[in-house]
Amino acid sequence: MSAHTAPAPFTVVPLRAAHADEVLAIYQAGIDEGNATFETTAPTWGAFDAAKPAGHRFAALDTGGAVVGWIAATAVSDRCAYAGVVEYSVYVHPGARGRGVASALLEALIASTEAAGIWTIQSGIFPENTASLAVHERAGFRVIGTRERIGRHHGVWRDVVLVERRSPAIS
Repeated sequence: MSAHTAPAPFTVVPLRAAHADEVLAIYQAGIDEGNATFETTAPTWGAFDAAKPAGHRFAALDTGGAVVGWIAATAVSDRCAYAGVVEYSVYVHPGARGRGVASALLEALIASTEAAGIWTIQSGIFPENTASLAVHERAGFRVIGTRERIGRHHGVWRDVVLVERRSPAIS
């Protein structure tokens, strides 16, 4: 590291039950902002934990140990043809945005999925969430297309932009 480069103000670690309260609070903050998900309330930790296998979920912790962001993936299908495809969510605390947290979390997810032989990671993003779309583009994701009026959110039809990253290491 050069003298001009400061260390990241956070570290990425495996997401654990000890992070539950902070993870769910960040999730709820994203929900409350209105451009992160169709969900209207964060799940219980039990539901979250059961839906997102431990191998592909990470938390970003600030220097004091507080969670400032998280990422978690789940299989898209139990059919064997889709064994190498996961869908994920990434959320960053509103006060930690713009500091590279989402990019670091995406890097951790990419590393863990490639090590596990997963060839495609994908997500759906509301088109109004331009910051998330920009982070994903910088991380090498491509836009597959837009699912128009795919679901109602607070009584309004919403579009979802599908993004994916195909591993260049897995053929």
